[in-house]
Amino acid sequence: MSFSFGGNINALILGHTGGIGEALYAALSNHKDINKLIGLSRASTPDIDYQSPDSLQAAAQQIQTEVGELNCLLIATGILTAPNGAPPEKSLSEFSESSLSEVLKINTIGPALALKAFLPLMPRKGICRVGVLSARVGSIGDNKLGGWISYRASKAALNQIVHTAAIELQRKNSESVCLALHPGTIETRLSKPYARDKFTHSAEECAHNLLDVLCSASPEQTGGFYDYAGKEIVW
Repeated sequence: MSFSFGGNINALILGHTGGIGEALYAALSNHKDINKLIGLSRASTPDIDYQSPDSLQAAAQQIQTEVGELNCLLIATGILTAPNGAPPEKSLSEFSESSLSEVLKINTIGPALALKAFLPLMPRKGICRVGVLSARVGSIGDNKLGGWISYRASKAALNQIVHTAAIELQRKNSESVCLALHPGTIETRLSKPYARDKFTHSAEECAHNLLDVLCSASPEQTGGFYDYAGKEIVW
């Protein structure tokens, strides 16, 4: 456990039952810096559902009442394909409005609603860390292959939202760090059908890498887009 927050914190993970979210939860559950660890999903109590913004606000209100401030927020939710089962597009000829709409709801609009609900619980001084799972394919500058149109677009839009949230959060807390994070290719239920066994590392290793990056980043790096090794990714 090389990462350190530098003091006792209250941490919240959204999507803590997914592949990476579960690994993040495990990495923090016995960490010396954790005062209170909360995991939320559609199956948790309270539950959250991106299709129901009120559920996010209700969860935030309950956490504020029971815990008070949050020092760390990790958003580990996301989908690769639309719920209708259509695979990632190989070309524009396969693009559909319905698939893009569904992917945007989960990968972009949902995290934006989560930031709206939970950033008010972050402190005005002291430890304040936010990490949002993005993906390298959301980089416009890095796109050399095309395809995966809905997924790429959803993550590119998410990056803009994270960058904008970081500016707003730093006005509140000059010590804050808010990053878009690329986890690499991890063997999870979400990625396994498409990775062709080219996995970067395990979910456990991924969680520790991402927490290392988030904890070691300086306020000057807030709003940035970084991979699991701490390397900045072009927008």
